[in-house]
Amino acid sequence: MVGSASQATGCHAAGHYHQTGGHLLSRQRSGQRHLARRLTQLYGGLVLYGASSALLVRSGLGLEPWNVLHQGLAERTGLSMGVVLTLLGAAVLLLWIPLRQRPGLGTISNVLVIGAAMDATLAVVPDAHGWTPRIAMMVAGIVLNGAATGLYIAARFGPGPRDGLMTGLNQRTGLSVRLVRTAVETTVVVTGFALGGTVGAGTLLYAVTIGPLAQVFLRVFAVPSASDGSAVVATGQSRRAILRR
Repeated sequence: MVGSASQATGCHAAGHYHQTGGHLLSRQRSGQRHLARRLTQLYGGLVLYGASSALLVRSGLGLEPWNVLHQGLAERTGLSMGVVLTLLGAAVLLLWIPLRQRPGLGTISNVLVIGAAMDATLAVVPDAHGWTPRIAMMVAGIVLNGAATGLYIAARFGPGPRDGLMTGLNQRTGLSVRLVRTAVETTVVVTGFALGGTVGAGTLLYAVTIGPLAQVFLRVFAVPSASDGSAVVATGQSRRAILRR
C-alpha cells in the first residue's frame, strides 16, 4: 500500500512538472508571437508613414506640418527630403535630453526608417498631373498616414522624436498638449513655407482629419496583451500628442 501510494505521488508530481513545463513553453511561444506582431506593426507602420508622406509630396496639394519644413530645407540644401527628415529627427531627439525624455526602439526606428521609406517611394512614384489624380493621391496619402500612425503607435515601442518633443514640453511647461502642438506645428509650417515648402489644401485637410483617422486605426490595430489576450491601445502622453488638436 505504501509503495502504491509513493508511486501514485511520484506520477502526480511528474505529471504536474510536465504540465507546468508545457504551460511555460506555451507562454513563451505566445510571448514570441506577441513581440513579432508588435515589431511587424512598428516597422510596417513606419514604412507606410514614409510612403504616405511621399504621396502627399507627389500630389503637390500640401504637406503635413513637419514635412513642409523638411521640403523647404531640402530645397535650400539640395539634400533629399528623406535625408533632411532623418537629420532633423536626430536633432530633435537631442532636445529630449534637457526635457528628460527617454527614447524607445520606436523612437530610434522612427528617425531611421521613415526618411528612407519616403525617398524610396519618391524614387518610384512620379508627380501627379491633373486635378483628379492629384486629389486622389492627396486623399490616399492622408488616409494611409492615419493607418500608419495607428500601426506604429499601437505597437507601443515609444513615440517619435517630434511627438516626444511635444510631450516633453507639455511636462516641463505645464501647457496643454493641444497648445504645445499647435504652437510647434504653426512654427514649423510658417518656417517651412518661407523656405519653399508646399502649403495647400492637403495641409489643412491633414490637420483636421489625422486625429480622427489615427483614433480609428489605433483601435483597428490594437495589439492584444501577451498575458490575457485582451486588446491594448497605446495610451499616455505620446498618444495624446498625436491625437489631441
